[in-house]
Amino acid sequence: MDGPLRELDDRALMRAHQGGDPDAFGEIFRRHRDRMWAVAMRVLGDRELAADCVQDAFISAYRHAAGYRGDAAVTTWLHRIVVNACMDRVRRDRHVLRRAGDLAEIDLASDRDDHASTEAVLDVRAALATLPEAQRMALVLVDMHGLPIAEAAAVLQVAEGTVKSRCFRGREALALILRERAGESVGTIDAGRASKTRTPSAPDPTVNLAPEGTP
Repeated sequence: MDGPLRELDDRALMRAHQGGDPDAFGEIFRRHRDRMWAVAMRVLGDRELAADCVQDAFISAYRHAAGYRGDAAVTTWLHRIVVNACMDRVRRDRHVLRRAGDLAEIDLASDRDDHASTEAVLDVRAALATLPEAQRMALVLVDMHGLPIAEAAAVLQVAEGTVKSRCFRGREALALILRERAGESVGTIDAGRASKTRTPSAPDPTVNLAPEGTP
């Protein structure tokens, strides 16, 4: 059955699942699990929590598949379930977002050995974790995952204008946070350089530096 199922689009797979095909939902899971995990990872910043939320979301989607009417794309429907699972976890555990800037937990976008690029990614994600929930979710969906405004609005169940407003405010807040962090970093570096390059004070000519007993 895997071969024929892989030729079906998402809506056809959902209809097959609703009609009792035992393998159809497994194909939906195979297609979309990685993208849904990436969404959860960027919201939570923790690999294990992201995996747990995606698992919970797909179980929920499986159990409530009968409620899918096809008026939205399957990916939109799945995004909504995953986002809700993540937000439920954040509300239960407020410490989750503090871990979003942890190097050990963040899934970096690139494996290149590029220190400056890695630092920039970490700065953005740590800053993102400080934003209000509504702005953070809009930026994750639109800026990080490339969802159209209309689809992000469907996922978040708000008006398109609301998504645009949240993205605008979120970007402004991020820019301010990153500018402040950059200023702090430059100040720290400059202070360190100054301490290393400071010229030693000239000896006081009134002080006798000769060994004792020397005329």
